[in-house]
Amino acid sequence: MTSPYTLPVPLRRPTTRSATAYLVASGDLRPSANIKCWPTQQQLESDVSAALGKLGWESERTHPYDEAKRHGFIDSQRMGIEVFKNIPADAPLIVVEAVWQYSHHVLAGLRTHRGPILTVANFVGDWPGLVGLLGLNAGLTKMGTPYSTLWSVDFTDSWFRDGLRSWVETGRIEHDANHVRPLPALPAIPEKELGEALADQLQTEKAIIGVFDEGCMGMYNAIIDDELLNPLGIFKERLSQSALYAEMLRVPDEDAAAVGSWLAERGMRFLTGTDDATELTEAQLSWQYKMYIAALRISDDFGLDAVGIQYQQGLKDLVPASDLAEGLLNNVERPPVTSRDGSRVLWEGLALPHFNEADEGVAVDALLTNRVWSAMGLDPATTLHDVRWGEQFGDEFVWVFEISGSVPPSHLRNGYADAVGWRQSPVFFPAGGSTIRGVSKPGEIVWSRVYIAEGGLHLDIGRATAVELPEEETQRRWAATNPEWPIMHVVLHGITRNQFMARHKANHAQVAYAPDAETADRALLAKAALFARLGVTVHLCGDVPLPETP
Repeated sequence: MTSPYTLPVPLRRPTTRSATAYLVASGDLRPSANIKCWPTQQQLESDVSAALGKLGWESERTHPYDEAKRHGFIDSQRMGIEVFKNIPADAPLIVVEAVWQYSHHVLAGLRTHRGPILTVANFVGDWPGLVGLLGLNAGLTKMGTPYSTLWSVDFTDSWFRDGLRSWVETGRIEHDANHVRPLPALPAIPEKELGEALADQLQTEKAIIGVFDEGCMGMYNAIIDDELLNPLGIFKERLSQSALYAEMLRVPDEDAAAVGSWLAERGMRFLTGTDDATELTEAQLSWQYKMYIAALRISDDFGLDAVGIQYQQGLKDLVPASDLAEGLLNNVERPPVTSRDGSRVLWEGLALPHFNEADEGVAVDALLTNRVWSAMGLDPATTLHDVRWGEQFGDEFVWVFEISGSVPPSHLRNGYADAVGWRQSPVFFPAGGSTIRGVSKPGEIVWSRVYIAEGGLHLDIGRATAVELPEEETQRRWAATNPEWPIMHVVLHGITRNQFMARHKANHAQVAYAPDAETADRALLAKAALFARLGVTVHLCGDVPLPETP
C-alpha cells in the first residue's frame, strides 16, 4: 500500500571498514580558540594515526578542514549531528582532543553510537586537551555511554601503545583503580556526628543555589537535574545573565571605585595599560567591581546560599571576565558591599560560595564544604581548579591545578598582598578583565568532586598536599600553561597520574585548606559523613586515614 503522506527517507550510513578507526574532534565554541589550537590538533591526530598504523590499522577523519573557518573542529551541536550521520553506527570511534571542547557538540552522536568509543588527549600544559578530555569523559559517564580513554605526552610510550592495542583488539581498556574504595561505616566519632547533623539540617532547612544560566562551555556533566539535587535539600534559583548585566548597569561608579580602593589598601596590584584589546585597563576593572557588587545584591534578593556565573557564553561578549568577582566572593575577607539602601553589609564576615562556570557539581561541593569547614572553625574559602597538567619533580608527580581566576586570596601565602591582577587572554576573553594571579600556599588540602554516574550522585574525595616548588620551576610551569592564572602545585596522596586521569569525572577538582594534616583528615571524614548521610555514594581515593573501630 502506498502511503498518502510524505515519509522521511531512512538514513543510510556507510559500512564500517575493517581495521579502521573513525576520528572526530570536538572543538571550542569560540572561533579564535579553534584557530589557535588547530596546528596542535593536527599534530595530535597525526601521532594517533601513526600509533594506529603500527598496529596495522588505518584512521579515517570524519569531517574535513574548513578553509573559511581555518580549522577542522566540530564547532556546534548541529555540525556534530550532521557529521555522525555519515559515521557507521558500529564503527570503532576515537574522539581526539588537543583543545578545550564543548561536549554537547558531539554528545548527540556519542549517545547513540553502538561501536567502541575511545577518547584521547595530549598530556601537555600549553593546550587544554586533557582538560577537555576529562569534561567529555564525565559527560559520557553521566549519560551511561561506555567508553575507554587514553592520554600521552608524545604517543610513543609503551603504556599508551599497550592501551591502544587493547582497544583495537577488544574494544576496551581496563585502567588501574586500586586507589578507590567505598566509604566504610564510620565509628561514633565527632566528625561523623558533625557531618550527619549538617546533613539533617540541610534537608530540613534547605538551601538555594543561584545559577546565572546553565550549561556553561558545553559542560553537560556540570548540570545536576533537580530530581538528584532536591533530595539533598538543595534547590535551584534559575537566573538570567541579562539580569546580572542589568544590575551591573545600576551600580554607581563610586561603589565600584570603593572596591578598588579596598583591594589597593590590602596590597593587591594590577598590571594595567591603555590598550583595551590587549591590556588590562581601569575601565575593565570597574566593570568587574560592578559585577562583584551586582552578584551579591542579586544573591541577597533571592536569599541564595551559593551562586554561579556562567560568563563564557553570553557575558564574554558584553563585559570583562567574571573571575575577579568570583575569587572575592569565595573569600571571607573581601570588600564590603551594602544592600541597595545602604542599611546592611551583605554576608559580612562570610564567604558567599561561588561555583565557577556554573558547574553545579562544584556548587554542591562548595556549599557543603563551606558548612563543614565553618563548623570546625576553619577558613571556609574553597575553589575549583582545572586539572590542568603535571610532571615529575624530584620523587613526586606534581600536578598543576589552575583556574582562570576564582581562587580566593586566602589561598595565597600573604593573601591580597600576593595577588596580582593580569589581563585575561584575548583569545578566550575578548573583553579582558583581571585574574587573581598568585601561587597557592603550601599546606594540607582536601580535594573532591561531585559527579553523576549510573543515574545517581557520587563523591570522589581524597587528600593532597599543596607543595612549594623553586621559583624557576613555578615560572616554567606557568609559562607552559597560563601565566595569568593562579597556580597550585599539588601532590595527591597515594594516587598516580594515570590512576587519577582514568578515574576523575570532571575537568574540575574542588580544594580546601586545613591548617595541618590531622585537621585535614578530620575535615575529610566530616565531609564524607555529610555526603553519605545525604545518600550520595562516597568513594575514598588514595591514602585516606580512617579511625579505628572500637
